[in-house]
Amino acid sequence: MTHPLVRLGLPLLAALAAGCTTMGTGFGSTATGANPATFSWKSSDSVSGTMSATLSDGKTYSGQFFQITRDTTVDSVGPLWYGWRSGWGGWGGWGASPTPDFIKNYTGKVVANLGAPGGEHVRCKFQLVHPADGMAGGGSGQCQTPDGKTIDATFPSA
Repeated sequence: MTHPLVRLGLPLLAALAAGCTTMGTGFGSTATGANPATFSWKSSDSVSGTMSATLSDGKTYSGQFFQITRDTTVDSVGPLWYGWRSGWGGWGGWGASPTPDFIKNYTGKVVANLGAPGGEHVRCKFQLVHPADGMAGGGSGQCQTPDGKTIDATFPSA
């Protein structure tokens, strides 16, 4: 016979563990309103997680996102540069590798490097509405596609 406390405790523990994960969606398009894109994200803490973006051509990019805080280290955001093409500049601090200036410039923002199976990458930067809530607090920003197009993205509060 199972003790009643165990029967109640295990489901409660599972519910609490599941409650630590947050998920959300977003949407975007180019400045003309064309080329719609959809986003989804998932996080088990408030400062990092996974994100995917499906562009209007059907191609899906996925990878990690990071909320940059004053405690972020250059090493902890190393995945932002995986598969990076040299010379894909223009966003201040997005050189060949992360630098302390990158951390300073992007504190309070979320940044992501999303890759496709063919090796192409999309990079994103978002300003959070409520940084203390991470992506769950909502935000907006931009992603840059491999061909240089900019997608304006919005993430409602989760």
